[in-house]
Amino acid sequence: MTEEAGSPAIAVSVPEQQEVGVFADFAGIWHTPNTFVLDFLSLTSPAPQRQVDGTGEVIGAMPARVAARVRIPAEQVFQIIAALQQQADQWLEETGRPEPPDAWMPSV
Repeated sequence: MTEEAGSPAIAVSVPEQQEVGVFADFAGIWHTPNTFVLDFLSLTSPAPQRQVDGTGEVIGAMPARVAARVRIPAEQVFQIIAALQQQADQWLEETGRPEPPDAWMPSV
């Protein structure tokens, strides 16, 4: 997140077993009155064959597992959104892309 004037500096250390991080294909986000929850999901096997029911709806679900769940106090979510936007804008500039990539969603 960005450092605000008058905010104390935070010295961050990452435990060795977490330095590599985890890979996630996508994230699910939900909230309670006091907390936002980010579930980072990894696909666990190939998507099933497309099957369509009588209404034309695709049935079946992609198998995924939560790779990491992060709970954030509701008061902090807007700072996180701002920090993500700042980093995303910086990434666009650094990569020379004129706009964000198209939305990605694995095909079922």
